[in-house]
Amino acid sequence: MGGDHAPAEIVSGAIDAAISGGVEVLLVGDPEAIGKNLPAHVPDTLQIIPSHGVITEDEHPLEALRSKPKASIIVAAGLVKAGKADAYVTMGSTGAAMAAGVVAIGNLEGIDRPALGGPFLGLAPRTILVDLGASIDSRPSQLVNYGVLGSVFSKVFLDIDNPSVALLSVGSEEGKGNRQVREASQLFRQSGLNFIGNVEGVDIPLGKADVVVCDGFVGNILMKFAEGMGMAVMEYLKARVPKGTEKMAEELLGELANLTNYVEHRGGGPLLGLNGVGIVGHGRSKAASVTAAIDSACIALDGNLVDLMRRELSRVHLNVLNVKDEQEK
Repeated sequence: MGGDHAPAEIVSGAIDAAISGGVEVLLVGDPEAIGKNLPAHVPDTLQIIPSHGVITEDEHPLEALRSKPKASIIVAAGLVKAGKADAYVTMGSTGAAMAAGVVAIGNLEGIDRPALGGPFLGLAPRTILVDLGASIDSRPSQLVNYGVLGSVFSKVFLDIDNPSVALLSVGSEEGKGNRQVREASQLFRQSGLNFIGNVEGVDIPLGKADVVVCDGFVGNILMKFAEGMGMAVMEYLKARVPKGTEKMAEELLGELANLTNYVEHRGGGPLLGLNGVGIVGHGRSKAASVTAAIDSACIALDGNLVDLMRRELSRVHLNVLNVKDEQEK
C-alpha cells in the first residue's frame, strides 16, 4: 500500500514477478483496493493478505507502529518473522520499513540501525554508496559497519570478489576530513577490509572505489542532488533540441534520466544489517521497478546475503578488538 502509485503499480509489478519470476507473492494491504487493480485471471502464485492502515512518509515511524499495529508494512514484516514469507518488499516509507523490520526481525549482532546502500549513479553502476539515508548521525564504528555491509552487498549483487572500500571526505589525503572521518579511518585500517583510504565527491562517478562510505545525512543529499541535477540538465537540453532531432533527443534524455536517477530504475535495495531480507524501493516506482525490487529480494536470498553479513561483521569486529588489545598492551 506504500508509494506514490500504490496500489495500482505495486499490484501490476507483483503480478509480473509472480508470472515471470517463478516467485510466490503475498500482496499485503486493503483487499478491496487491491482487488480493483487485479486482472481477470490472477496467477496461482499470488495471494492477498489483509491489513488495515498505511504508514505515510510524514508520520513518525515508531509512533505510527503503535497507533497502526495492523498497517501493511507491519503485517508484511510480521510474515517474515512468522516464517510465512522469506522477504518483504515496499515502495513506502523507508523509516516505517526499517522500524517494522527491526521490531519484527531484529538487527544483526553489532548493528545499531540498518543502513541503505547500493549503486545510485548509472555512470558508475558498480560503485555503491552506504548509507543513503537510514541514519543521519553515525559514529565512526557505525561507518566501519557500513563498509562491511557494503562490501558484502558488492559481493552478492555485483559479483566483486574483494571490493575496495573508501571513506567519503573533503580530500583524498590521509588525515583529511572531520573528526568522524578521521577516527573512522583509523578503525578501517584495523578492520581487514580492502580499505583504500579517502575519496572525494568527484571520484564517485569515476568509479574509483567499489564501496564509498558516508553517513546517511551526506549520502541522501548526494543521491537527491544527482536526481535533481539530472532533471535540471534534461530541462536545459529539451529547450535546445534542434528541429529534426527530437526522436534522438528523446532517447538520449531517457538515458540521462536512468543514469542520474538510477535508484528508481533499478527497483530497490536491501536494508543492510537487518536479520532478514527487507527491500525498500523508490516512492515513485512504477510496475517495472516493483518487479525489479522483488528480483532484488530473490538475489539477496539466493546469495545468502544475511549470513554473509553476519560472518563478515563478526570477523571485522574481532580484527578491530584484537588490534585494540595489542595497542593497550
